[in-house]
Amino acid sequence: MTATPPTPPSAPDNQGTSTRPYLVRALHDWCTDNGFTPYLAVFVDASVQVPTEYVKNNEIVLNVGFEATSGLKLGNDFIEFKARFGGVAREIVVPVDHVVAIYARENGQGMAFPMPSNAPEDATPGTALAPDGSSEGDDRPARGLRLARTDTTPGPTAAPPATPAPSAEATDGDEPPPPPRPALKRVK
Repeated sequence: MTATPPTPPSAPDNQGTSTRPYLVRALHDWCTDNGFTPYLAVFVDASVQVPTEYVKNNEIVLNVGFEATSGLKLGNDFIEFKARFGGVAREIVVPVDHVVAIYARENGQGMAFPMPSNAPEDATPGTALAPDGSSEGDDRPARGLRLARTDTTPGPTAAPPATPAPSAEATDGDEPPPPPRPALKRVK
């Protein structure tokens, strides 16, 4: 009589755990190994602990390079670190499922991910949300990562180059903004 191994509780329908934390770690390592600065684009809601004064249209872009962070932990459920914003040290906690992209600041190479499952259906990075979670009627062009269909074939969604969202890095105004992000592939 042989025993069958139990299914892990976090693996519904035999799909396994999410690949997102593994891909985030891998791309972070790739950026670091090549001398690039890894940036995270994060969808912000009540479960994300970031300085709200740097959030634009429910998105924040964070420099997660070792030079910009202290105590960086790229876990399976949360990304945690300390960073300075305007000279003030802050604790940052981001649920991994709220990471919508990771890319190299210098060349824009990276990967985009689907929105978190608990995000409102009409929310995309660049969509302003009211405190109750409903969409606000904002006609301004959105900034940040936008995932849009560029063809009619099934498969991954590509994002057109977008204006980068404001970075959480403090700048003196002399440093040019990061280059626009090129098209990123969306994975599930």
